[in-house]
Amino acid sequence: MEELFVFALLLCEGMVTREEYGEKLDELFLNDPENDDLLYLEWETDIKKSIAYIRAHVDYNVLDCESFGRIFMGRLKENYENCPDIGDFAKQAYHLWKSLPGNIQNKEPFFALCYGDDPLSWGDEEQTRSIYEYMMNYYDK
Repeated sequence: MEELFVFALLLCEGMVTREEYGEKLDELFLNDPENDDLLYLEWETDIKKSIAYIRAHVDYNVLDCESFGRIFMGRLKENYENCPDIGDFAKQAYHLWKSLPGNIQNKEPFFALCYGDDPLSWGDEEQTRSIYEYMMNYYDK
């Protein structure tokens, strides 16, 4: 469910399309057709209800933070590399941080989503990029 949760979060910020979300859901369901959550989501046509269902059914206490983080940062990196305006990316990053579960918001590397844009306020784009790139490469160590 971690992977679908990532797609749901990114979908809310316009960082993945509905089609990409749908393709990921289809892939996960085909790999696990007995999963009742995935079956429900396959039949749900209202994307807002699907996202609400995912958020309500992710067990945040047993969420595999490393798996979630690797998927999340990988997808985020693709958006970062394709975003022509660092300010736009920074706004999306902050909104993503606010939508993360509270038990991981203040953990590395996720916390950087909260403060990564701070250096932009004094015109230091290089430092902002450094913060985001460190965050996105956190699991590459």
